[in-house]
Amino acid sequence: MMLETAGYGTLIIIAVMALVTLFTRLGGVLVMSFIPINRRVQNFISAMSGSVLIAILTPQAINGDGGARLALLATGLVMLVLKKPLPAIAAGVLTAALWRQLL
Repeated sequence: MMLETAGYGTLIIIAVMALVTLFTRLGGVLVMSFIPINRRVQNFISAMSGSVLIAILTPQAINGDGGARLALLATGLVMLVLKKPLPAIAAGVLTAALWRQLL
């Protein structure tokens, strides 16, 4: 199925993606309402979020350009030092932007 991105096509694509995101989140809440949150489930959820993050970042570290790798390094270092995600993300974005602007 092909959907043209001219006219209303883009708006339709955005609306469909928003609905899928909404139903995914609501479905997760619905499923988790039947599962008692004990220590084991809590540990699983914590470990899962880290593994998803690693699965997203590893291809960038391997296949990305120098800006992507330097941004990952800057983000990791700032996160280790400050233990706050917002400054770490800002450092990563700023590092990638500067790298790509200067080179």
